[in-house]
Amino acid sequence: MTEIELPAAVRAYLTAHAAKDDDAAARAFAPDAAVTDEGRTFRGRREISAWRHQASTEWTYTTEVTGSRRDGEDWIVAIRLEGNFPGGVADLEQRFTVRDGAIARLVIA
Repeated sequence: MTEIELPAAVRAYLTAHAAKDDDAAARAFAPDAAVTDEGRTFRGRREISAWRHQASTEWTYTTEVTGSRRDGEDWIVAIRLEGNFPGGVADLEQRFTVRDGAIARLVIA
């Protein structure tokens, strides 16, 4: 995966995510945004903030961006999580759709 310049909203989310600043992470999203993670979809900043809070407090982990690329209108970011969750290491792809300077959709696989 190649490294590309990510949109400001995606960079802001990734920085807030790494710092476990759930409110800042939620502010990177559009008011009507949606996040899909582990088969569940969270809609709007309120649900997204609650999702981030649960994820950041349930386990202790570190994040590392291992690559990024563009796929049509989406930005794909490869993330490695290491921590005390089952398995201890997870390599994920996060697919961001950005509209009007904010994240409109995030799908984590």
